[in-house]
Amino acid sequence: MLRYRGFRNTDPPIVAEIWRSRADELALVQPVSADLFEQFVFGRLHFDYAGLILALDDDRPVGFAHASFGPDAAERRPSTETGVTCLILVRPDCDQAAVAAGLLDQCEAYLCNRGAKCLYGGGVWPLSPFYSGMYGGCETPGVLESDRVCCELYSSRGYQAVDRTLLFRQDLGNFRPTINRAIIQCRRRLLVQVMVDVPARTRWEALTVGEFETTRFALVPRGGVEEAGYALVRTMEWGRAGRPGRVAGLVELFVEPTCRRQGIATYLIGELSRSLANLGVTSLEAQARLSSTPLLQLYRKLGFQQVASGIVYRKQARSSDST
Repeated sequence: MLRYRGFRNTDPPIVAEIWRSRADELALVQPVSADLFEQFVFGRLHFDYAGLILALDDDRPVGFAHASFGPDAAERRPSTETGVTCLILVRPDCDQAAVAAGLLDQCEAYLCNRGAKCLYGGGVWPLSPFYSGMYGGCETPGVLESDRVCCELYSSRGYQAVDRTLLFRQDLGNFRPTINRAIIQCRRRLLVQVMVDVPARTRWEALTVGEFETTRFALVPRGGVEEAGYALVRTMEWGRAGRPGRVAGLVELFVEPTCRRQGIATYLIGELSRSLANLGVTSLEAQARLSSTPLLQLYRKLGFQQVASGIVYRKQARSSDST
């Protein structure tokens, strides 16, 4: 018989074991340990015991779900108006649909009882209070489309797909920077400035991804001070299932509007990829919204391989969701 309960201090090994049971899912960090969860989930200042729910079949743990909240408008602290079911993870050797449905019931009740007016299924920045770098890639992608059980569950509960993300990966061992006339001109007139371990820009960023080292690569004209563009790269000390080595994530890429269509983004990615490879990073990840056509085209042109996709679901909370 299925039953559900909140998180206890003795549960980290149980949560880690449920996660390891999905070793076939390449978009989950593997292997994981209780210590990893302690550092990046349970030890965060905004973690609430009641928001992490375990499912048990009699006394056997078969799944868990984690509900939390997105940030306020100033991105300083969690706002209980926006609820996020960060993930639902169920063992493959049980009635997955039934377990996931019960876990979503529990998450919605937790969120609505604390005042949530809008409910999200799956997190995407900045609605990603947990699991950046652990679930989906360098950033959370919503709900992985490969998780058909959860996708069908959200759709059946009145959630609407409001965003889609594509996850890309580049093997830096095989990466060769583009060389053409535009890139040569970029190299002649631009300098690459690297700032290691840049501070978080908001308190929310510090709360959710502050443990990761972020490096800023900026392009500055020779003899000038105004940046032409920059990229932020987040480095993680773990790999993905079946892919050993260090992983880095390209989490932000920006080119000044007056400098676009000059090969600057291509040049910047080439330079940061070479720098990361020299530091022993073997894989570079990136994520883009389906609506970001220029960014998708850039990644594909540079040989990034799409490895997964995600859907962000949303619905308005109702009073009945808390019952």
